[in-house]
Amino acid sequence: MAGTSHEVSDVPDPVFASGMVGPGLAIDPEPGPQTAVAPIDGRLVKLHAHAYLIRSEQGPGVLVHLGIDTVRMHGDGFVVLATEDDDVVAGQDMVTWDPAYVVRTGHSPMCAVVVLDCPATTGLLQPAGTALHTSQPIIDVDC
Repeated sequence: MAGTSHEVSDVPDPVFASGMVGPGLAIDPEPGPQTAVAPIDGRLVKLHAHAYLIRSEQGPGVLVHLGIDTVRMHGDGFVVLATEDDDVVAGQDMVTWDPAYVVRTGHSPMCAVVVLDCPATTGLLQPAGTALHTSQPIIDVDC
């Protein structure tokens, strides 16, 4: 999604920030309606309004979590555009949402994009402070 890249340690959630979920990065999204896209090709193995997991054919999965504690919103403000268990391609639309609305509901809009089942050597292609757009590669998944 469009926004500014941050270190995953900047996510205002101790589980993501500690790297316990996996290596990755954080995105401070631009305000206003946005569409979150698939970060990799693979199978959409889990889909919630606020988060989704895509597992690549090679094995590792990438989790995209839209905002922090947004599970408490029970889907309010999110529109799911994909179907769980479908094959998806990088850049495919997954969920539309409005980070400004998330803020108005008292939640952080900071997003976590983390690689599961992969050592912490996964490389960030966009250093902290980089302005991101949806078609830009952000992580080199090499595991």
